[in-house]
Amino acid sequence: MKNKLRHFLDIDLVDTATVKNLLTLAHNLKKTDNVDIDMEQKILAMIFEKPSTRTRVSFEIGMKQMNGEVVILDQNDTQLGRGESIKDTIKVLSNYVDIIMYRGSSNQRLSEIVKNSTVPIINGLTDLSHPCQIMADLMTLEEKFDSLNKLKICWVGDGNNVCNSWIHACKHFKFKLNIATPQNFRPQKKELKKVTNCENKIEIFNNPTDAVSGADVIITDTWFSMGLEDKNNLSDFEGYQINKSLMNHAKSNAFFLHCLPAHRGQEVTDEVIDGSNSLVWEEAKNRLFVQKAILIWCLRMENKT
Repeated sequence: MKNKLRHFLDIDLVDTATVKNLLTLAHNLKKTDNVDIDMEQKILAMIFEKPSTRTRVSFEIGMKQMNGEVVILDQNDTQLGRGESIKDTIKVLSNYVDIIMYRGSSNQRLSEIVKNSTVPIINGLTDLSHPCQIMADLMTLEEKFDSLNKLKICWVGDGNNVCNSWIHACKHFKFKLNIATPQNFRPQKKELKKVTNCENKIEIFNNPTDAVSGADVIITDTWFSMGLEDKNNLSDFEGYQINKSLMNHAKSNAFFLHCLPAHRGQEVTDEVIDGSNSLVWEEAKNRLFVQKAILIWCLRMENKT
């Protein structure tokens, strides 16, 4: 009997022990330059329906550093751009490669990919969630704090896919999560319901000043998510910029996170993103190690360090 495929789709769909083991593995991969994990003859296919910098580079470099191979499929350069169904594409790809990473818009499309694949699938981003990013964020915070469970974390801005994955992370940790968004940009109730039975407390705010009060970590993202730019206006987010004035309401040593790309002067000022308490660049660096850990777990490779 074949083993059940290990897909990495959303943080709330993975058990707590696995999430913590993945983070531990990512830390070990960062500490050890010569990790004895050989992906020789393993091939990762990456499907991109949205632009990508960090996701593409971290997965590609991570796979190659472990002696694996990578095939990149851009929608404009494949038959997907000429109307071939994702179902047909995935059925064919599953015969060629060992694992597939998908970065696109529709979560329903991701579900269709999983349904038709005979190899593991990794969610590289959809409009619903961005789990790989939040795994890197969690890793970054673990490097700064003894425990995540006692933290007060504050999200400010659009209640988007990145915000949703922070909500999903509440299933595994006991940190307090404050979410400050304009009224029309709150996260979906169905995402909040996924973690309502957890011990941690999620609180929604209209006023970002109240939300960040006493926070250990402040997080934001662009106000204009890919493909949704025309739906948002700068005026919708007046007062939600992460600047020195807002940071002053958090703890004096509060850290700042942003998944990038950043629109400087909109959701965050240069003073904050380039400041001494910004973890943005280490956060981006950690994408590489988290991506490696996820690939290893999905493919059931052994860490021999």
